Amino acid sequence: MQTPLTPLDFARRARRLYGDREAVVDGDRRFTYREFLDRCDRASAMFQRLGVSFGDRVAYIAPNTHAHLEGYYAVPQLGAVLVPINYRLSAAEFAYIIDHSGATVVCVHPDYIGMIDGIRDQIPGVAHFIALEGEADGWQQYESLIADAPAEFDAPEIDENDLITINYTSGTTSRPKGVMITHRNAWVNAVGTLAHHHLGTRDRYLWTLPMFHANGWTFVWLITACGATHVCLRQVAPPEIFHLMEAERISMFCAAPTVLISIANAPKELRDNAPKGIRLFTAGAPPAAATIERVENELGWELTQVYGLTETAPFITICEPRPEHDNLSASERATLKARQGVELMTSGDLRVVDDDGVEVPWDGETLGQITVRGNVVMKGYYNDPEATDEAIRNGYFHSGDAAVVHPDGYVEIRDRLKDVIISGGENISSVEVEGVLLRHPAVQEAAVVGMPHEKWGESPHAFIIRQPDAEITEDDLRQFVRDNLAHFKTPQWFSFVDELPKTATGKIQKFVLRKGQAGINQQ
Repeated sequence: MQTPLTPLDFARRARRLYGDREAVVDGDRRFTYREFLDRCDRASAMFQRLGVSFGDRVAYIAPNTHAHLEGYYAVPQLGAVLVPINYRLSAAEFAYIIDHSGATVVCVHPDYIGMIDGIRDQIPGVAHFIALEGEADGWQQYESLIADAPAEFDAPEIDENDLITINYTSGTTSRPKGVMITHRNAWVNAVGTLAHHHLGTRDRYLWTLPMFHANGWTFVWLITACGATHVCLRQVAPPEIFHLMEAERISMFCAAPTVLISIANAPKELRDNAPKGIRLFTAGAPPAAATIERVENELGWELTQVYGLTETAPFITICEPRPEHDNLSASERATLKARQGVELMTSGDLRVVDDDGVEVPWDGETLGQITVRGNVVMKGYYNDPEATDEAIRNGYFHSGDAAVVHPDGYVEIRDRLKDVIISGGENISSVEVEGVLLRHPAVQEAAVVGMPHEKWGESPHAFIIRQPDAEITEDDLRQFVRDNLAHFKTPQWFSFVDELPKTATGKIQKFVLRKGQAGINQQ
């Protein structure tokens, strides 16, 4: 009686149990689960008519729309592999990923059709170009295609170890790598998340997190699993976020720290009128305790930090609340919530190890690398066995994240290994220094990197975005850090800037800052 573990089974259940419940909201368009999944079936039939078969790759470039969401069901139902591409990339990066993945069909939102038209000669393997909305010369129209498609398709047998998606990493220092996620990887991550954080049919989920980002942290399938409602958000802008939270009675959303910062620093009238009691997950980079404190205390929301990587489908830790945390002050709770937490019940064996592969002591001080083995770890990098062997060795996936483990078992990331600053032989966590800087009321964003120093080898350099109309000097910030950290961790230099260089998923590009090529305006 064994059946494959696949998130497609969530759709089967949702159709039977929640057929008449609202599944998707996208602007003026609303679909019940029956209507939504019928559209997914017609899209599968449409792809089959176009020649898509088992193992073929279908690429999507789109913001958070209902058509994009449909792809997470329509493509895998055929045993084909979805390739969701970050729509913020350049045309050259689009060409590389489409060509490298071997995609034969490309489904594109109108905002990016011009970019794809400009690289057609670089993606000769693509047989069909589909416009997900509207009409465009030389493009097939998605809505017309699925309207003409039959309601049924030939469903193949799918094994849980078959690929469901290939997700390309940010590629900040090299070519993006294609992370191969299986049906089993996705199912285990979704179920594990729900085991730690209950969602149900009353919940209404706002899509602030890009669906392309590690499959929306598997919420593309998880929300369907529990019969909740997907509320699409095409552009991340605080006024629209706050509007939808009220108008659509949102109960939960996910956000990278950069989005969290924009929400926490939205105009006061928006924050003052925000609904209370909303739950949210944050991940992608360690959030500052100051940001967490503002979100929870000022907005009245409940924040949970999770941690993972595209390669781990993605979650491998959650900052799980415990009864003993209830007696902590707001500031102490925020500091604890800034930790990455403990392994999920389903994510596998997580260890923080030293250079010899020995687990570090749980003392909150000894630095090591986060490693994990379990059912959420990717199948490998697509067409890149060398990178796969480098990442998965000695039976564990190596994250590249430097962390400590506290006596209670809670993991806390201190840096990417490559970003640890070694000054006079002492290790300095850029994340720790940033966390202190972000506690200053005049600081909106901060990034700290190591820069060459004649005496110490390297020393911290802080890049600061001020709060609007805030007055602050280098000496003020230097003294603030010295008052809160060991003196050797205090930045040697400060630069006030208008913006920080970031990847398309919102992570600060510290290698750009180190090279002095930030491409940003100094104040």
